[in-house]
Amino acid sequence: MSVPESKSGSEGKEEESEDESEILEESPCGRWQKRKEQVSQGNVPGVESASLAMDTEEGVEVVWNEVLFSDKKVFKAQEDKIKEMFENLMQVEHPNIVKFHKYWLDMKESQARVIFITEYMSSGSLKQFLKKTKKNHKTMNVKAWKRWCTQILSALNYLHSCDPPIIHGNLTCDTIFIQHNGLIKIGSVWHRLFVNVFPDASVHSKGRQHRDEQRNQHFFAPEYGACADDYAIDIFSFGICALEMAVLEIQANGDSAVSKEAIINAGQSLEDPLMREFTQSCLRHESKLRPTAHDLLFHRVLFEVHSLKLLAAHCLINNQYLLPENCVEEKTKSFDPNAVMAEIRHDNRPGVQLKYSHVSPLELDKFLEDVKNGIYPLMNFASSRPHPVPRALSLSQEQVETVKTPTPEPQETETRKVVQMHCNLESNEEGTKTHLSLFLKMDDKLHRQLSCDILPTDTSKDLASELVHFAFINEEDSDKVAGFLEDAISRHRVRGLGSAVAQ
Repeated sequence: MSVPESKSGSEGKEEESEDESEILEESPCGRWQKRKEQVSQGNVPGVESASLAMDTEEGVEVVWNEVLFSDKKVFKAQEDKIKEMFENLMQVEHPNIVKFHKYWLDMKESQARVIFITEYMSSGSLKQFLKKTKKNHKTMNVKAWKRWCTQILSALNYLHSCDPPIIHGNLTCDTIFIQHNGLIKIGSVWHRLFVNVFPDASVHSKGRQHRDEQRNQHFFAPEYGACADDYAIDIFSFGICALEMAVLEIQANGDSAVSKEAIINAGQSLEDPLMREFTQSCLRHESKLRPTAHDLLFHRVLFEVHSLKLLAAHCLINNQYLLPENCVEEKTKSFDPNAVMAEIRHDNRPGVQLKYSHVSPLELDKFLEDVKNGIYPLMNFASSRPHPVPRALSLSQEQVETVKTPTPEPQETETRKVVQMHCNLESNEEGTKTHLSLFLKMDDKLHRQLSCDILPTDTSKDLASELVHFAFINEEDSDKVAGFLEDAISRHRVRGLGSAVAQ
């Protein structure tokens, strides 16, 4: 009788890992590949399953989410509403919000599916991090608490400033994720939208809702579900999150819900009176008395005058498209380490000299990367006008290449304004032609770049008119950009000037 060979623990784990990485399904475009491994990224109503997947273009892991409909008639009746919701979600863009990548519909004989791809937060939830911190008998660092609160409020302020406003409705320590570099991201942004679009009767599998889970009931405002959604329900939830971040855990009695007394006791345990006032203002019973996310960013416990270093970093990141790659690295290499870059002089005592050698290029690069990722948002300014959700690209690149339009479609009217222009002209060595690059910065912070080669025989006016036509800008800005281009080309030809910038 033969005895099967027993496998070692490492071999068993390798087999299990290979089994989980097996590709079960591919997206229609072939970019996303669904795996067997299930993940949890915050429960959302109607989501039947969430699996790990691979983005073959970017080489990163993502989450493959599915919503199933057993009744195709119900699905057909809601199809337009579903598409509109997902198109809007794809336009939500903020460094502290989990990215929504793509969606598509899958119709089969027995059922219909909506599949959508979201960013994968591999480092785990804030709840898990707080548990680990408490287990190691550590306390929360106040600076880290302030940095986390600022990032969460930055995301909420963005959502509430959208037109129309987006209410999260499911903000808990389980739906907030923390990365290894300290970056905070809010997940499950689509929770309330799903509740409105996917009524329980139409969804094949009813998703677990946090409202029904006793352990998370304390995150929800008293008025939740009893009236129309408002920013105040998110502020209440944020207040509980901020309190839990400060004390690491609000104690509950076994599996029962966290009591009001436990919340009050947790708030009173905070030693800093400003932190107590901050959290209490979010947890006011009367929703109208709660502050907005923007107001909270100016609260004394969070507000600080931004350093010149942070302001300069944001300025550099916002205008990075105007600068060559690795410009910081190249600049720091060219500086003399012993050269003085700044000096503070005093009449009655020695001054202070700041040399280039005092600044580490590696630390500077890391700081710029953190600013770019959203760890240090710049929020201490007056509130800007509501963020219009950027125009949706209704077709993917794959679809654009395959779809043939028999007749020209009417162009969409451009409404965004040009807030900054930059033109660069470089002649070749022979002087036979000039390469022109035009950079346009729009009021929604998106950039547009055009480039072309121009010949000495081309007139400035005709070139400017042609470029403005291809730039696809609003009529109000057309003459301004054309005049700017005509002037830049003329100056280059007469005086050899290579670049021009205009606000």
